[in-house]
Amino acid sequence: MLKLLAAGTMVLSTIIFAGTPAVAQSWPSERQIRVVVPFPAGGSADVVARIVTEFAGRSLKQSFVVENVGGAGGNIGAANVAKAAPDGYTVLITGDPVASSPHMSKVTYDVAKDLRPVIQLTRQPVVLAVHPSLGASTLAELIANAKPRGDLSYGTAGAGTSHHILGAWFAKQAGVTLAHVPYRGGGPAINDLLAGHIKIGSLGSTPIVPLHKAGTIKALAQSTKARAPSLPDVPTFAEAGFPELVLDQWLAAFVANGTPTEIVDRLNAEFNKALADPDVKAKLAASSLEPVGGPPAALGQLVASDFEKYGRLVKELGIQVQN
Repeated sequence: MLKLLAAGTMVLSTIIFAGTPAVAQSWPSERQIRVVVPFPAGGSADVVARIVTEFAGRSLKQSFVVENVGGAGGNIGAANVAKAAPDGYTVLITGDPVASSPHMSKVTYDVAKDLRPVIQLTRQPVVLAVHPSLGASTLAELIANAKPRGDLSYGTAGAGTSHHILGAWFAKQAGVTLAHVPYRGGGPAINDLLAGHIKIGSLGSTPIVPLHKAGTIKALAQSTKARAPSLPDVPTFAEAGFPELVLDQWLAAFVANGTPTEIVDRLNAEFNKALADPDVKAKLAASSLEPVGGPPAALGQLVASDFEKYGRLVKELGIQVQN
């Protein structure tokens, strides 16, 4: 009896430990790969997801389907992927809200425990832009306009985003009062800014670049250390007199924790190939998006570093935590 039990245990162990490699070796099969973008169409995350997965789909001869699952500053879509089967068929393409939102609102996932980093895809500036009716062409003019009014608001892609933090950071540094208006993504926010429903937007550069060039909105400052090539006429916050206001907005790919390393490495390799492709790089550059790439570990280090930084800024700026 003991011999039979031992033999059965060995067989069961073989099945269990062989399961994960088998899944990894068969990936990708003919199943579609679902790509969750936790913001509406039209924003930076949506643009990057469609450009990069189009290339990866051709390379893998596999269908990638982008699904916009917006709401709660990106947290609903992120939680959706965190709870998905760890089999490589559900991918999250999101940004720094995974590192900032937990400090400002309750989230139903733990970025360190529930999501596995795949690759940092891009970085870009956060841009402060205004509607032409405000009559401000520089940060100094915006401050002069805002101080006596006290009724201006700025729109962002959602509470807990780098857009939100940068807007609050600027307002404190400038000594002005700006009410925060969170949207369900950059697309709806830019639409209301364009229509004049809000006068100020703190948003990623992707939707702002073409409108700034067309003159329908005015970009006043960008948050990176150096000017983005697609916004050469827009000063950095440092150049405009705010040297501390340096912040990169980044976009990255994650999968559910527990996804086999072989699948993560394959996804990482395919996305790195996409980011090195001249056509992909040109499309990203047109939206002021700088391709980054690198190994999964580099993204893990970035998330941990930004998690600490955003936690500190939320406390320093007195941003209210939403329950």
